[in-house]
Amino acid sequence: MTATRIYISAGEPSADAHAAAVATALRQRLPGVELEALGGPLLERAGVRVLDRMESYSVVGFVEALEKIPAHFRLLNRIKKSFADKRYDLVILVDYPGYHLRAAAAAAAAGIPVLYYIAPQMWAWGPKRVKKLAPVQQLAVILPFEEQFFRERGVPATFVGHPLKDRPPPPARADARRALGLDPERPTLGLFPGSRRQEVKRHWRIVREAAALVTAQRPDVQIVVAGTAHADYPDPGGITVHLGDPLLVFAAADAGICKSGTTTLEAAVADMPMVITYRVHPISWFIAGRVVRVQWAGLVNLVAGYEVAPEFLQARARPDVLAAGVLPLLDARNPATRRQREGLQIVRDRLGAPGAAQRVAELAAGLIR
Repeated sequence: MTATRIYISAGEPSADAHAAAVATALRQRLPGVELEALGGPLLERAGVRVLDRMESYSVVGFVEALEKIPAHFRLLNRIKKSFADKRYDLVILVDYPGYHLRAAAAAAAAGIPVLYYIAPQMWAWGPKRVKKLAPVQQLAVILPFEEQFFRERGVPATFVGHPLKDRPPPPARADARRALGLDPERPTLGLFPGSRRQEVKRHWRIVREAAALVTAQRPDVQIVVAGTAHADYPDPGGITVHLGDPLLVFAAADAGICKSGTTTLEAAVADMPMVITYRVHPISWFIAGRVVRVQWAGLVNLVAGYEVAPEFLQARARPDVLAAGVLPLLDARNPATRRQREGLQIVRDRLGAPGAAQRVAELAAGLIR
């Protein structure tokens, strides 16, 4: 009997983590399954044969993506051949829509069922784009409002819960601070400029200067940044740069300055009040302003349905504005802090129960002929 073969595609670091959890769940659900992938170190650690490394393709922003187009087309041509040879029983695509919508079409043309995990944010970019999901047999969504959005437009969608709910509980604040080499008794501000080199390059100076303004008013506050080994943090001064698990920084911080996106949901799960910021290339911002259809950039606000955390984007992403916004949140008794924590509880409740990867594996098993 021929073993079941599944191709998993994850084109950037967070997708690699989510895909690795799914791969582990698939091995439990389908013993003997053979898994191959576009991915990174976490998929490899999960025992998946990584055919192409994601590090060559990951990028953020319209303008920034242009230089990667030729590499993506070369990859797509190789994958089309593999699909045409019918090497796989199922294709699982994780996030990364620019490339994956084309890969989904290639798989469908070869007669291979497609499961798409972590839906393209078409609710932000315009409902007319949903037709691009026609090749997808099953959409596994992680935000609570997405299931209804896609089903109303004819796409089989299932809310599987958010994978962040599967993380281990954070350590106590004092313990997290000790683990980071910080004073367990001092108030702490966390900086979260991003996980990609480009994001950190755009945000680091802004958040570093905002932190300096905070400590000028509150000398008792200590600062820690959730860093990555793939980026640079010049002139940190007294800021602690932590290059390990960012969960420790979320757990240690009384409040944070967070780049928009999933980071805001991580903060919600950790019950860390925040201000939200983001900057992109000016042309990317111009394009986004004409196609984005949602009121907020922070996922925490989109899930709650109102502005839980204030957003300071692009031209408003200034050190003085960020410092003024986050200073009140360092005080647990401040009314702004209390209001935000009420909203963060709403968000946590709406993200669903743990077990997202296992639910995706069940959906996958149902698609294999």
